Amino acid sequence: MAEKIIKTEYSEVMQKSYIDYAMSVIVARALPDVRDGLKPVQRRTLYDMHELGIKYDKPYRKSARIVGDTMGKYHPHGDSSIYDALVVMTQDFKKGLPLVDGHGNFGNIEGDSAAAMRYTEARLQKITQEAFLADLDKDVVDFIPNFDETEKEPSVLPVKIPNLLVNGAEGIAVGMVTSIPPHNLAEVIDATKAYMNNPDITTRELMKYVKGPDFPTGGIVINQDDLLEIYETGVGKIKLRGKVEVEKGKGGHINLVISEIPYTMIGANISKFLQDVAALYETKKTTDIVDITNQSSKEGIRIVIELKKDTDVENFKNMLYKKTRLEDTFGVNMLAIADGKPETLGLKQVIKHCVDFSYEVNTRKYTNLLAKENERREVQEGLIKACNVIDLIIEILRGSKDRTMAKKCLVEGITDGIKFKSKESKIMAQQLMFSERQANAILEMRLYKLIGLEIQALIAEHDQTMANIYRYEDILDSRSSMTQVIIKELEDFKKEYGRTRRTLIENAAEAVYEEKKPEEMDVYVMVDRFGYVKSVDKATYERNKDTIEAENKYVFVCKNTGRMCIFTDKGQLYTIKVSDIPFGKLRDKGVPIDNISPYSSQNERILCATSQTELNLYRLVFVTKTAMVKIVDGGEFDVAKRSVAATKLADGDEVVCVEVLKEQRNMILISNDGYFLRFPLEEIPEKKKAAIGVRGMKLNGKALIDQVHFSKNAVESSIEYNGKKIELNKIKLGKRDSKGTKIRT
Repeated sequence: MAEKIIKTEYSEVMQKSYIDYAMSVIVARALPDVRDGLKPVQRRTLYDMHELGIKYDKPYRKSARIVGDTMGKYHPHGDSSIYDALVVMTQDFKKGLPLVDGHGNFGNIEGDSAAAMRYTEARLQKITQEAFLADLDKDVVDFIPNFDETEKEPSVLPVKIPNLLVNGAEGIAVGMVTSIPPHNLAEVIDATKAYMNNPDITTRELMKYVKGPDFPTGGIVINQDDLLEIYETGVGKIKLRGKVEVEKGKGGHINLVISEIPYTMIGANISKFLQDVAALYETKKTTDIVDITNQSSKEGIRIVIELKKDTDVENFKNMLYKKTRLEDTFGVNMLAIADGKPETLGLKQVIKHCVDFSYEVNTRKYTNLLAKENERREVQEGLIKACNVIDLIIEILRGSKDRTMAKKCLVEGITDGIKFKSKESKIMAQQLMFSERQANAILEMRLYKLIGLEIQALIAEHDQTMANIYRYEDILDSRSSMTQVIIKELEDFKKEYGRTRRTLIENAAEAVYEEKKPEEMDVYVMVDRFGYVKSVDKATYERNKDTIEAENKYVFVCKNTGRMCIFTDKGQLYTIKVSDIPFGKLRDKGVPIDNISPYSSQNERILCATSQTELNLYRLVFVTKTAMVKIVDGGEFDVAKRSVAATKLADGDEVVCVEVLKEQRNMILISNDGYFLRFPLEEIPEKKKAAIGVRGMKLNGKALIDQVHFSKNAVESSIEYNGKKIELNKIKLGKRDSKGTKIRT
């Protein structure tokens, strides 16, 4: 069989495939439907629980059973995604209205994850059963085939409340993201009622009912004036603050109690907040903190910060708002699937879509109910008619040979083959003309139905059926009648499930924090041979001078408000705030320089460490392993950046020496092949830091600079070289850029 090859442009295939993939993620995975406010995984999980009969008044079932059944029937995308969705729907700190009643460890507000699905159990919440799944048996929504076409699933759940607003939504699709805050159920219902009574209502008027988001964690929305634009466009930023209260502590101390947190802080961000507060004390941003404790429990959040007696509480609160996530931003992007495509919706648009869906659902519901009541009326009228001529009916049944003959007589008036007691009976039988459905009901009627009370009950049932028909016809024919039905349902939900608002809405002033400048003082910075740095005060240094000098590679004085500078063999300069360096006891280990700067001890080596103040007063000399030398004015290294290039290096070259010039007069270069060159520092030109420098020594072949030393005039100094003591000032004085002399050892 010949192979059929279709030639296609590769870019076109890729483009089409990617678009198909993107739309699949957008529509079938990541974004909620505006009608029921659910993502597909949430919708399928709830429907599966409904199908399994795990209702609010039934025993809990293992989460693993729910997840497995959902994955096998409706959502073949992995058990973790289904279980994660199930967990979130149980968490009252994430959802304004939890849809699943969880039993077991389903995580907590501090970010602890839920137990494995084999250990937890779940069932539907009562409101989920009543407001999300109640009318599925009334043909109110379309059912579509599942992924393998072996089952049917609802395309959308017949949700009776604007769930998209009540519970909000979060999701990341391809090229788009949704982030909708949760709202108060009672307020959303009031706004929906207002829209139904007046479809021309404005967003501003709707906000008389929906004041703003209502986060389950409480907190305070501080930019009330921005909410109107957010609700009109569906996009914006909500500024949130935690709720802070002041209590009297022990010993006259002040306790700052955080009882509500911004919604964005839930999870691991709570512990991050505690760390940030502790860091404020450690980095000397504040000295007012005595202690910090997390006393949160199942009853709610309670973080206590104990402060000193004389603390400026308002300034400290403002510092928390500025320096931590106690004030944060919630980005709003009200993106949802509307009419089969993703759309950014405002408050009114969301409510409109939900109301239109409610009318559609109720139209289908009452059309279905009306059809069933008409069927019931038809049967009832047939039975009542039959009871009035029951003797004739019995005569027909007794005279018929089989069911078919009796039925033809009842429906079509065909009496052939039926034995009647009289001609009158035959004539009457020919005139009965029951409907097909009535005839079946008569043939299946039990004898006890002929009891007088049963007949009366049948008549009463028929009256009720007629009343239902008149009611359903009125609802279907009159939009106002249907509106009243929907509003009545909404009012019942509000009465049973509504709660007071948790999040406060206000306009708050920008947090202004006046940072207290630390008292300026001299500190001694110490860097040991392992690259650990710390600082002590002047008194500690003077008491332990000899020990400090012996144990540390670099020791220098700095202002506690200043910066220290380190130069490396890679030609880099790193600046570090002295305030970031641990200050305290002499025997403290300190911290690696790697932890407080971009410096990496694995990739480079420190050649010089000093204060930026000292650099401004002196010059520096640079020497590379290829004997390139230069002098640079220290003022060039007075930079605010944490990392800059201190010098220019040729490919493969590296710095071997950086020295602050004070009283040095001569430089001694020693190559790795044993040549020594001593020459005056005056011969080295002053260059900019971006210059490569000049040659300091002529090297033989592949020889490199091994050591660099300095000497002072009239000051004896010596070095140990290959086991021999060499006096530096006795080395022959030469010229820069000469070969030097080889000293025998």
